[in-house]
Formats: sequence, structure tokens, C-alpha cells
Amino acid sequence: MMFTGAMGCIYLHLHQKKTEKLHAHPRSGAVRRRLGMLRRPVLVMSPIGIVTGMELTFAAMFAALLIWSLANYLRTSFGHLHMHKAGEKVWQAKFRSVSLRLGYIGNICWAFLFFPLTRGSSILPLVGLTSESSIKYHIWLGHLSMVLFAAHTIGFIIYWAITDQMIEIIEWSKTYVSNLAGMIASAIALVLWVTSSPRIRRKMFEVFFYSHHLYTLYILFYAIHVGVEYLSMIAPGIFLFLVDRHLRFLQSRQRARLLSARLLPSPTIELNFSKTPGLYHNPTSIVFLNVPSISKLQWHPFTVVSNCNMEQDKLSVAIKVQGCWSQKLHQQLSSSNLDRLEVSIEGPYGPSTPQFLRHEQLVLVSGGSGITPLISIIRELIYHSQQPNRLISPNLRATAAN
Repeated sequence: MMFTGAMGCIYLHLHQKKTEKLHAHPRSGAVRRRLGMLRRPVLVMSPIGIVTGMELTFAAMFAALLIWSLANYLRTSFGHLHMHKAGEKVWQAKFRSVSLRLGYIGNICWAFLFFPLTRGSSILPLVGLTSESSIKYHIWLGHLSMVLFAAHTIGFIIYWAITDQMIEIIEWSKTYVSNLAGMIASAIALVLWVTSSPRIRRKMFEVFFYSHHLYTLYILFYAIHVGVEYLSMIAPGIFLFLVDRHLRFLQSRQRARLLSARLLPSPTIELNFSKTPGLYHNPTSIVFLNVPSISKLQWHPFTVVSNCNMEQDKLSVAIKVQGCWSQKLHQQLSSSNLDRLEVSIEGPYGPSTPQFLRHEQLVLVSGGSGITPLISIIRELIYHSQQPNRLISPNLRATAAN
């Protein structure tokens, strides 16, 4: 996985240099338009969200993988059925086997669960994804794996009840499967699942955020329960996530240099930070901001409104004052010196290429603070329209409706 990530960094670096040529090449544009057909929404429904044709295709392939794996597991298991207790009936042994294999299938979901969380990894851009757009895959896999693990746990509880083996729940085996560790992991997973429901996540985000850090305990008891053999299946995703998390931690320890701040009407705050000219980011990229004087734990995402081609040494964000955190920031900027305000930045994260340049006409629709991604897109269009060998159509029109 590390080798794939390293090769991905090299590929993306070389691909970035050829981005403008690819957009200018008509044949490349035709191929991209054909691929763009698969990225059009084909399903819009709650709570799944917006699903494109390509996502639906891969979801069907993943479902086929799970069904095939379960069928293969059961065919092998039923062909060599093992009785775990004297006098055990065949249907009881098969019920136990089905419950066990549902856990195996949940393990496959967990093998992909951590990849969407690697914000700074090259794996996501390598397949044309961004960290914010792939979070929904983490949500889908999380719900699916929880359904499978819940069926696995409930199935074993029913099996132990009908075979008079309820004492097995508290068994902590050092040489075989530790059932108690599995029960503890299931209890922790239930807390994660309940607190990640849309109602709690939107209205009590801090409850969701802090409870989600129980994943460390979950992985610990999960590893004790399944052993090294099945832990190795999900280890690449966990390892990549831990490396990414460590690198983000190192970046977040540094303090960003705040050049200026403007208090705009509505009210809105514009923060301008100093950046190195070599730091490149595409439009619609986001950064996470932390102000230790307000909260050492809270990191809030904001869209970058500056353009790195037009403002090579500056990075700007616009913040709508509408919550407790932003209100405290507004008060500090109104009453204190900028030199005293310490701010940490993580990012930027965003698309590897400005995909919108391949279109001949853009219709930009936003509401309220949602105007900020549009600002970065409009600035990018202005920059390209001013170039001698401009790569966008001279007839390109962008209509912004607020």
C-alpha cells in the first residue's frame, strides 16, 4: 500500500504538469466528455444522497463481490459441516455457520472503510476522488458493515441460547476466538453507529465527533477477537490512515502566519494567510482551521477563495459568522491584535485537476455561504481567460445565482 501511495505521488506530480495540455487536446476532451457521462447523477434519494452512474456501477460490483464471497463461504462450510457440541442438530450447526460467515463479509467492508478518510493520501486522487466527496463511501461501508456485524453478533447469541451455551459470551480464550472481546467490540460499535445517525450528527456534532474516537478501542478488541489472520485483511487501510493522520498532526502543530483580516457585512470574516508560492491548490479546495484560544480540539473546514495562480503568496478563506465558534472568532478579531491570534491550518485538500475547465458553459448556483466555492471557480476562469494561449472557450459563460 505504501508502494502504491508513493507511485501515486509521482504519477500525480507528472500529471499536474500535463493538465493544461490535456484540457487543450480535443481528443482528450472528447474522451473526458464520454467519461463525464458516467459521472452524471442517476439516483437522488435520502439518506443515500446523490449517486452517479459510475458509483452505481461500482456499488453493484461490490455487492456482487459480497454475495459471491458469502455463497462461497457457505458452500465450503456446509460441505464440511462441523458439530461444536454433542447432540447438536444439523440446522443449528448451519445457523452458526451462517452467523460466522456474515462476520467474514463484514470484514471485507472494513477492508475498504478507512481509505476514504485519508485526506492527504495520493490513493484517492489517483482514482479521481477527493476526501470530501468520498466521505459518503465511508458512511455507506460503515452502515453496511454494522448491519453485517450486528447480524453476526445476534446470530451467535441466538445460537448459544438454543444450544444452552450462554456461558460462551464471557469466554476469553487465549488460544481460540475471544467471545468477550467480540461482545465489547460490538458494544463500542453500537455507540459509534447510534451517534453517527444524521439527527445526532447534525444537531449534536461534538457528540458524534468525540464518540467516533472510540474507534481505537474498537480496533483493539476487534483485533483480539478475530486474530492476526483476519486483522491483516483490514490492516492496509488502517496503516494508511494512521500514516495520513500522523502527517496531518505534524502539519497542524505549526502556526500559520495571518497577514490580514477583514470584517465584512452580513457578517462575514475574510482571513488572509501567507503561503509559499510552491503550494498549489485547485479551485474548490478546502482547509481546516484551528484557533487554540477558542478551542484546541475543534477544526472547522472552509473553502479557499483565493487563486494560487493569481495570488501565489497568499491563501484566503471566507467565514460566515453564524455559530458559537465563528462568533468568538469575530469577537477576537474585533478586540485584539492580529499578531496575538494563533491559527493552525491543515490542508489544503481538493481535486487534483480543475475538472470544470472541460465544459463550454457553467451555471453556478449557490445559497448563502455556499458562494465561496464559486468565487474560486470564477477567479480560475478569469485567470485562464487572460492568458495568451487560453485553454477555455472564449464563449464560456458563468452565471452565478444566489
